[in-house]
Amino acid sequence: MKNKTTKNGIDEFLSSNTIAVAGVSRNPKKFGYMVYSELKQKGFNVVPLNPNVDSIGGEKCYSDINALPLSPDALIILTPKKETDMIVQQSIAQGIRNIWIQQGSETKQTLDMISCAEGNFIMGECIMMFAEPVKSFHSFHRFVNKLFGAYPR
Repeated sequence: MKNKTTKNGIDEFLSSNTIAVAGVSRNPKKFGYMVYSELKQKGFNVVPLNPNVDSIGGEKCYSDINALPLSPDALIILTPKKETDMIVQQSIAQGIRNIWIQQGSETKQTLDMISCAEGNFIMGECIMMFAEPVKSFHSFHRFVNKLFGAYPR
């Protein structure tokens, strides 16, 4: 396991062919919807996961990682903390080794779980600061992180 998020790990994640997005909201004002929608607009092949919704923006939405017809190359988790560990367990069991746990979604148990697993695990970062082209306040936040040495190397 990578103990520290690196730029190479982020680039590997973003080069994935198919990215499942756990925690997509049906509400366009919620962060889960915004991330899914923006990644889709940027040309990423994203698959929405939400157990309470049949479709998002006209796309079939799957209840969880086990319901997908094909295993994705990567997964981003945008769920409340109480749901994250189960999703990580399911993903590792499915052989997904490229997982981005959006900042604020992780727990201590999540950290313990991934410390025992092999893979590219990204934590403590916002995907919107890295999915090109980076716009709006995410661009400014990225600039500040680079300026103060907080940007992954």
